[in-house]
Amino acid sequence: MFLSIPDHHVMIDNTSILLTGGTGSFGHAFVKTVLARYPHIRRLVIYSRDELKQFEMAQRFPEKDYPMLRYFIGDIRDRDRLRRAMEGIDTVIHAAALKQVPAAEYNPFECIKTNVIGAQNLIEACLDSDVRRVVALSTDKAAAPINLYGATKLCSDKLFTAAQNIKGDRDLRIGVVRYGNVMGSRGSVIPFFLERRASGVLPITDPAMTRFNISLTEGVEMVLWALDAMHGGEIFVPRIPSYRITDVATAIAPECRQQIVGIRPGEKLHEEMITASDSFNTVDLGRYYAILPSAGAWPLDRYCAQTGGAPVPQGFAYNSGTNEDFLSVSQLRALIGAHVGQLEDVA
Repeated sequence: MFLSIPDHHVMIDNTSILLTGGTGSFGHAFVKTVLARYPHIRRLVIYSRDELKQFEMAQRFPEKDYPMLRYFIGDIRDRDRLRRAMEGIDTVIHAAALKQVPAAEYNPFECIKTNVIGAQNLIEACLDSDVRRVVALSTDKAAAPINLYGATKLCSDKLFTAAQNIKGDRDLRIGVVRYGNVMGSRGSVIPFFLERRASGVLPITDPAMTRFNISLTEGVEMVLWALDAMHGGEIFVPRIPSYRITDVATAIAPECRQQIVGIRPGEKLHEEMITASDSFNTVDLGRYYAILPSAGAWPLDRYCAQTGGAPVPQGFAYNSGTNEDFLSVSQLRALIGAHVGQLEDVA
């Protein structure tokens, strides 16, 4: 029997959560879900370096209505500030990262300082405190990376999964969730196309390009699921559909001309979340896959026995171009309307 989705109340109610990068798209969705679903949470600490975004978030979630919310100015590059923020924290959700591929290519070490050194700072702060659960957010670009952003997130994933080996006798579980493009997130293709449709032309990098797709709601649910389901050291990957970039353009603006502009530096034609090399350590859990660390404490057969999962076939790869599930134009239009909006005038 495949791994079921546990009752999240076990890990959320009566706990204190630290959310790094908490003012981003994921952070807003996570906070909204947790506040609505778990009224007995003790504290939910938003840790980020942008005071304006924290101010704006506090207008949306005012203190008089949500006394459990706290706003903590800090950068994950600052280890001492992280240690201070960890006081009394049970659970950490790590969403802070530099994510723009072109910016990372131009400013590589700045990306490394946040995504790699920042990850290690967070891990050490967790090991020095009483934190019991850590879930770090990753990206499909971390699988067989060809750009610096993806390489830093692969390093980050390795740091988090390896940290499970040095936890000692602490009651600490650390895991990673890896998923594809988040529908409607800041800087992603859908808001870009919505903004550009008034021009009558949508730039298409390559007509064959595909991407995985997940909604913010699904991303939040996956993180909540991982908090309860992880044994420690896994990289969880969801079963999600793909889309063709040309279909997204058609769904948003069927009247617009699609202009081919070429793939940008550091960009793949298709994304993947599990490589063929990962297949030897990957377990099918039904709704999700789990990539186990090659040097972890959980041998494949033992993990399968514990979870009811099954090893994937050797050579299995999970690629947006060869995915069995593709979204149609009509499905995309419905999803964009539901999760992003701004499609009222599209026939």
